[in-house]
Amino acid sequence: MHIAYSALRTRTINNQTQFADKQLQQRYEGYQTACNKYRHEIAAIQKYLPGWTPRFR
Repeated sequence: MHIAYSALRTRTINNQTQFADKQLQQRYEGYQTACNKYRHEIAAIQKYLPGWTPRFR
């Protein structure tokens, strides 16, 4: 799974990275959950399309 972390608006407080808002954090956690759930399907797609990743919205 590859995510462009710069696209996730984050901030650093006390040397810990935090999301700028709660909704963005929930969307990211949902994305991670979906990628983990469908990791076998993603791997099968990547056999034919190397480097392909699900889009994070």
